[in-house]
Amino acid sequence: MRIARFAAGALCLGLGLAACSSGTPSPVTAPDDAAAPNVLVLGAASTRVLNDDLGALFPENLTFVNAGSSALVQQLRDGAPGDVLITADEKNMNDAVEAGVAQNPQVVAANSMVLVVPKGNPAGIGNVADVQRGDVNLVLCDVQVPCGAVSQKLIDANSLRVAPVSLEHSVSDTLGKVVSGEADAGFVYRTDAAAAGDAVEVIDIPRAEEFPNSLVTAVVSESAHPELAAQLVALLGSPEMAPVWQQHGFTPAKTAAK
Repeated sequence: MRIARFAAGALCLGLGLAACSSGTPSPVTAPDDAAAPNVLVLGAASTRVLNDDLGALFPENLTFVNAGSSALVQQLRDGAPGDVLITADEKNMNDAVEAGVAQNPQVVAANSMVLVVPKGNPAGIGNVADVQRGDVNLVLCDVQVPCGAVSQKLIDANSLRVAPVSLEHSVSDTLGKVVSGEADAGFVYRTDAAAAGDAVEVIDIPRAEEFPNSLVTAVVSESAHPELAAQLVALLGSPEMAPVWQQHGFTPAKTAAK
């Protein structure tokens, strides 16, 4: 029986609630399940929308830890367990390969960014330029994580002057601030906006198509199940997975390359 388990860092292991809300994952060990091997997937926060589908498609048990890409790479560098790494950009995957914690990476999909506002748009934001207004509480990802790096590129490309009220460590935290009404607007991936449904309203960001993010996956070097990990990496880049990527708003790699 296939089981998809989800571990999002509910136990902060002494890091405190602030660390939980920042998207920093707690060290995770694979559950004790003698009946079947368990593949531990460390996935960028934006890929959390894929967890159920992957759990249904893959023939072995999966456990997911979703957080900011840089935090996941750092966990692996600190010796945390894992079998498959999925980052939301090539930079963090390159860092993982250079550190010797991941190997044979491949680009499997692409993503782009939009501006989201809470349902009803209480701040009356009509376009991206409005985030410069002094009465708008804008939230962004920190530049250390992929969503923040792309956000900064779009801010520069659109000559925006912004003063974000907070910088988050994952795109899911950024989205959460907007959905809860703590922020009037935020830059998130198109896929996250789609997953939020009618909890947010979407405003396109000019030139966003010029700055796509590549989703990259690789086998963790110290994987306890390297053969299964390689199979999952292959699945992520396969034709079978392409409609799943598309269903959640991503562009499969082969389509993105055209």
